[in-house]
Amino acid sequence: MSSYVLEYEDVVRPEWIDSNGHLNLAFYVVIFDLATDKLYAHLGIGDDYRERTGNSCFTAETHTVYEREVRLGDRVRVHAWLLGADSKRLHYFHEMFHVESGERSAVQELMALHIDMNVRRVAPFPEEQRAALAAAVAAHAPAELPKGAGRKIGMPK
Repeated sequence: MSSYVLEYEDVVRPEWIDSNGHLNLAFYVVIFDLATDKLYAHLGIGDDYRERTGNSCFTAETHTVYEREVRLGDRVRVHAWLLGADSKRLHYFHEMFHVESGERSAVQELMALHIDMNVRRVAPFPEEQRAALAAAVAAHAPAELPKGAGRKIGMPK
């Protein structure tokens, strides 16, 4: 059955609040990045992978949509979805929910590139890791994209 891969929870901290009295847009990204760290560790491409292989993943593109305010002390939960992987890329999607109300607060879609840290260039995943990512995508890729995935920025015509 297709589903999100994992959950990450956090609480909105005072230093993350902006002059409008809500979570500053940069800190939505921080929360999503902390969820990415957990996702990468779960997929075997986190810090241990970098230290062991000399390879890492760099984010090449993101798209963040802010749907509802999050305020000081709110507990948030991020669902991480796998959308695809190939020999050099990983495509994934985060949904952030307000824990108490259950409302979706924001989403972020990301494309990461596999990097050989010795030359700091894009390089193929080792075959074992590529196969593991393909298996994870096969096990977890949603039958339908989560709402907002694949969205483009543009003005209505």
